[in-house]
Amino acid sequence: MSQADSIGLILEGGGMRGVYTAGVLEFFSEHNIYFPYMIGVSAGACMGASYLSRQLGRNRIVNVEWVSDPRYISWNNLWKKGQLFGMDFIFDEIPNKHVPFDYEAFRNSPEEFVIGTTDCVTGETVYYRKSDPDFDLLQLLRASSSLPFIAPIVEYGRRKLLDGGISDPIPLRKAETDGCKRNVLILTRNEDYRKSPGRFGWIVQRAYRKYPNLVEKMFKRHERYNETLDYIAEQERTGLAFVIRPQETLVVGRMERDPAKLDALYRQGYEDAKRMMPQLREWLEQ
Repeated sequence: MSQADSIGLILEGGGMRGVYTAGVLEFFSEHNIYFPYMIGVSAGACMGASYLSRQLGRNRIVNVEWVSDPRYISWNNLWKKGQLFGMDFIFDEIPNKHVPFDYEAFRNSPEEFVIGTTDCVTGETVYYRKSDPDFDLLQLLRASSSLPFIAPIVEYGRRKLLDGGISDPIPLRKAETDGCKRNVLILTRNEDYRKSPGRFGWIVQRAYRKYPNLVEKMFKRHERYNETLDYIAEQERTGLAFVIRPQETLVVGRMERDPAKLDALYRQGYEDAKRMMPQLREWLEQ
C-alpha cells in the first residue's frame, strides 16, 4: 500500500504530545503507508515533515533523545530569550547540524503537505502548501509551533504568525475543502477529552492587546476545538473519517521534558497504529 488515493491525513498539534503522532507515523513509514495529501499544525506538522522525508527514526531522535538538552526546552530559555522552547535550536541547529533533515527527499516526495498558521492581525488561519514556489519549510514549522506567551511572533512575508492550533487545531474541514472526502486523523488527546475555557483571559488581553482579532480567537478556541471534535465524531460514524488517538490515559503534557515518558508515548503511538492496522486497511479499501 504505497498511497491511498483521494484520502487525506490530518495531524493535530499538542506540543510534546505530538510524540504520539511520531510513533504512529513511524509505523506508517515502515509499512510504506502514505497519503497524497497531508495537513498539520504545530507539533503535528513538525512530525509530518520527517515522515515525508522518509527519515525513519528521526522524529524519535529529535523529540525524545534531544529533549533533555536545556537548549531544547527549559525555563532558562524563557528567562533569557522569552521562549520556553529554543526555537533557533529546534528549527535551525538540530535540522542543519545535529540531526540533518533531508530537504531533497522532502521536496521530491510526491505528497502535498499543508501547514496551518494563525495570522495575529486577522485572527484567521493561513495555510501554506509545499507546492507553493516560496515555501520555506523550517520558518513555517516554526511559525505553526510558536505557542502564545512562550514563543515570539514569527514574521513571514507580510504576516505576523503564531501557532496554527489557535485558529484551526484539527484542520479536517480544510482537507475536505481541498478535495479529500475521506480522511485519516491522528489526534493527541484521549477520546473523552474536551477543552475548557482559558482561565487567564486578562493575561491574553494584556499580552496581545495590539491584536484584538487574535485575542478573540484565543477566547473562543475551546468552542472551536470541541465543535471540531463533534464534527469528527459525526464523520467517523458515517465512515468518512478514521481516527487514531491515544488509548491509554495520557501522562505527558504539552511541555513534557522527561525522555522516559516521551519514549513511552512514542511506543504507545506505534502500538496503537499496529493494533488498528487491520481496521485501517479495511477502511482504506472501501
